Amino acid sequence: MTVDQGDQRLPTADEEARFWELLEAAWAPLGDDVEQARRALATRGPDDDGDSALLSVLEGAFEGFVHNLTEQSRDLSAAELIDLDRVLERKLFDIDRADIHAVTDGSDDGFLYARGFIVALGRDYYAAVVRDPEKAVLDADCQEMCYFFAQLHHERFGDFPATGSGISRESCSNPAGWHS
Repeated sequence: MTVDQGDQRLPTADEEARFWELLEAAWAPLGDDVEQARRALATRGPDDDGDSALLSVLEGAFEGFVHNLTEQSRDLSAAELIDLDRVLERKLFDIDRADIHAVTDGSDDGFLYARGFIVALGRDYYAAVVRDPEKAVLDADCQEMCYFFAQLHHERFGDFPATGSGISRESCSNPAGWHS
């Protein structure tokens, strides 16, 4: 059950936990090198080099990650996909911030895809970027993540879900993230 806050339906703690668990389960079979790269990005210091090596490992694993996440989500109900899309939408919205954009750069679409990368890497990396935008990286993206559950819903049920969240995942739509 989602929490209703005025005209915004917020994800519950259980829905968020399920969301992050699905992402972790999609990464798990991809091996220790991939897990180490994900961990290294989340914990690296400001003077650490090697982003390109870490990104290379991760970019090589994204196809497998998306495949695994698709397989895990294939039999979910319409309601479950809507709940997961609401979580994804909220996570993308919450990191729609000027300070994160300053690190990732990109056009409106490019910044959305960069935020998709941040979410796709999982809870630890996401939390690291929320705390310290310098943990984000330039030119990293995961376009497939941005509408992942909405797209699955569309493929299975013929329409895009209405999450009831009252927000948008599109770039520059979070007024709190772009105030002067």
